[in-house]
Amino acid sequence: MSERSSLELLASSIRSVASPFRAYLGELHDRHRTLAEGTVADYIPELATARPEWFGVCAVSTSGQVFDVGDCDRLFTIQSISKAFVYGLALEDRGREAVNGKVGVEPTGDAFNAIVLDEATNRPFNPMVNAGAIATTDLIDGDGATGRLKRVLEMLRRYTGRHHDVDVPVFLSEKATGHRNRAMAYLMLNFGMMSDRVEETLDLYFQQCSILVTARDLAMMGATLANGGVNPVTGERALDERYVQDVVSVMLTCGMYDYSGEWAYRVGIPAKSGVGGGITAVVPGRLGIGTFSPLLDAKGNSARGIHVCEDLSRDFGLHQFNAARPERDLIRWMEGDDRTGAS
Repeated sequence: MSERSSLELLASSIRSVASPFRAYLGELHDRHRTLAEGTVADYIPELATARPEWFGVCAVSTSGQVFDVGDCDRLFTIQSISKAFVYGLALEDRGREAVNGKVGVEPTGDAFNAIVLDEATNRPFNPMVNAGAIATTDLIDGDGATGRLKRVLEMLRRYTGRHHDVDVPVFLSEKATGHRNRAMAYLMLNFGMMSDRVEETLDLYFQQCSILVTARDLAMMGATLANGGVNPVTGERALDERYVQDVVSVMLTCGMYDYSGEWAYRVGIPAKSGVGGGITAVVPGRLGIGTFSPLLDAKGNSARGIHVCEDLSRDFGLHQFNAARPERDLIRWMEGDDRTGAS
């Protein structure tokens, strides 16, 4: 399917939906847009140019309905959210056994940029911390640096239905200030967790983090995982169904930096955040959620994005381990029926 056809399908999905859920998202956006918690990331100089008032919320159902409010078309860099999806590509390229031999799946409780490896295996603990993400990126196949980057961009296109660009100033900024990531990579090379193409892999890692996306893209990516790896608007498969469970599981346990345990307890939705201000979340079989707000809390997660996901989880009973019947039936609301789930 051409990119134009994909965009036309997306536009049709957005235009055709009028439901109580859209009104709910508008109220949710109004409730949190004045929140002033957090600060804009500045450890990468280019990220410091983001405006604190930017805020978008989008949800995409597994039937392809799109609901958005606020700054859902504003481009920003994907940053650490890329880790989850590159992990999926590595699984397709190498298989579980090979990937698990280089990167574990255990939460750490440490900061995302901690220089620490598993003492027993010398592996990075999981693919959502920087060390694990760099080792994962090293596993991506392709013909040289350009070929590998093209494969990452093509993978992302399948998830979102459109082509993406790398923000070159952000990439160069990350490369110039990425000494800690470089130290991790050479430490892992010493322990046999990296190939000897270290600088090429680091460039690819910095580039994948610098890809430009929108909140709507993040919601579509989440919906694709929720739909078993198939983009719900274009119908194109983005990830082999065998590996969707792997990606989503690690998102739930490790996707929100060192807030992941509390997130799993309070929100209970597989998710991945990035210091660009984005969060993508997956409600398996139902929908994907994308939020964007560059104000970050002390853990590096979008403060407004966390509040939005907390409210959605509570109001619609989305927590993975919620045994109670939700007050509102999400599918009915999305389809335009405002009846509650009560019998």
